[in-house]
Amino acid sequence: MASRLALPPAVAQALKALMPRGLLGRSLLIVLVPLVVVQAVALQLFYGTHMSIVSRRLSAAIAGEIAIVIDALERAPEYQARVLAGAYDRLELKMRLVPGMLGPAHERPPQLEVLERSLVTALEERLRRPVALDWQSDPFSVILRTEMQGGLLLEVDVPRKRLFAGTLSLFVAWLVGSSLLLFGIAALFLRNQVRSIRRLARAMDAFGRGHETAPLRPGGATEVRQAASAFNVMQERVRRFLAQRTQMLAGVSHDLRTPLTRMRLALAMMKVDEANRRDMADLTADLEEMDRMIGGYLAFARGVGEETAELTELAPLLDDVARHARRAGAEVSLARPEEVTLMLRADAFRRAITNLVDNARRHARRVAIAAQLVPGGVCLTVDDDGPGIAPERRADVFRPFEAGAGGGTGLGLSIALDVVRAHGGDIVLEDSPLGGLRVRVTVPT
Repeated sequence: MASRLALPPAVAQALKALMPRGLLGRSLLIVLVPLVVVQAVALQLFYGTHMSIVSRRLSAAIAGEIAIVIDALERAPEYQARVLAGAYDRLELKMRLVPGMLGPAHERPPQLEVLERSLVTALEERLRRPVALDWQSDPFSVILRTEMQGGLLLEVDVPRKRLFAGTLSLFVAWLVGSSLLLFGIAALFLRNQVRSIRRLARAMDAFGRGHETAPLRPGGATEVRQAASAFNVMQERVRRFLAQRTQMLAGVSHDLRTPLTRMRLALAMMKVDEANRRDMADLTADLEEMDRMIGGYLAFARGVGEETAELTELAPLLDDVARHARRAGAEVSLARPEEVTLMLRADAFRRAITNLVDNARRHARRVAIAAQLVPGGVCLTVDDDGPGIAPERRADVFRPFEAGAGGGTGLGLSIALDVVRAHGGDIVLEDSPLGGLRVRVTVPT
C-alpha cells in the first residue's frame, strides 16, 4: 500500500487556515494555482533558454565591437581620435581614454546578474584582459573600463538597450494579460454556477425552517438543475404528506371526541349519590385525560405545518408563558431581553416553550426561564430544582410516547423538539445550577 504524504501539523493547520471556505473561492483556487504554475514554468523556460541565448549573442556582439576598436587603437595610436569618433558614429559606442588604474567593479542590481555574467564572459573571451563594469553611474548605459597601453583606461558607455531583448517585456505582458483574462472568465462562469447552488441552499434552509417557499426555478449546470428539480418534487411531496396526515388525524380526533362527548353527557345525566360519587368523579377525570391525550396526539402530528412564520416579539411571548405557569401554581422567574424580534410561528413556538415549562413545573418547585442574545441567534434556558434526568436517559426523553416519571402522554418534549428544529434551532438537556434539569433552546435570528 502506498504511503500517504504527511505534512507537519503546523503546516497542515496553516494551509487549512489559508484555504477559502466557499465553493467559489476553492473553485477559483483550483483554476488559479495550475494557471500560475504553468505560466511560471513557461516564463522560466523562456527566460532560462531563449533569453539566455539572446543575451549571450548580444553580449558577444558588443564584446567583438569593443575588441575591434581596442585593436585599432593599439595598432594605430596616431589615429586614436578618428577611431574613437568612428566607434561613436558607426557602433553607437561612446569611448574615451583617461589616465588611471582599473579599480574594483561596482555592485550591480540583483536582476542584472544573468546579463552581467553573459557580458563578462564575452568580454573575457574576446578582450583577454581585465574589465570592470559600472551599472550604477548611468541609468541608460553600462560603463565598461579596461586597461590600455601607456597607463591609460578605456571607458566605454554601452547603451543598455543593446544588451536587452525587447521581447522579454512583451512575453511577460502576454503571460500576465492572458492569465488575468482566463481568471476573469473563470470567475464569471463559476460565480454564475455558485449562484444557483446558493439559491438552492437558501431554498432548502427556508423549507427546513418551515417557511413558505415558491418552487425553485432550475438554473446553472445540468447537475444543479437536476438538484433543483428534485428539491421541487420533494417539497411538493412533503407538503402533500403533511396535509394528508393533518387531515387524517383531524378526522380521527373528531371521530374519537364524538363518543367522548356522548359519554360526558351520559355521565352528566346519571344520578349521583354517595355510593357512586367517587366512581363518577374518576370516570370524569378519565374522560378529561383521554380528551387531553387526543389533543396532544393531534398537536404532535400537526406540528407547525399550518401556521405561517412572521416577525414576533419574544418578550411578550415569554411573559405569556410565565404567566400561564404561575396561574397553574408554579414558582416561576423570568429574565429576558427587551425588543428582540424573531421570525417565528408564534403559536407553535409558544406551545413548545409551554411544554418545556409545564414539564419542569410538574417535577419541581422552582422554575427559572432566561433568554439572552448570542452570536447568530437567541439562547433560552428553562431551569428547575427537580430530580433531573440521568445523562444516559436524556436522548430517550425526546422520543414520542416516552412518558416521564410524572406521567403524561410523553409528547411534550417531542413536540417542543419538533417545533424548535422546524425553526432551525435545537434543544439540549444539561445539568441545572438549581440542582435539577436545564433545557437549553437555541433559535437563529
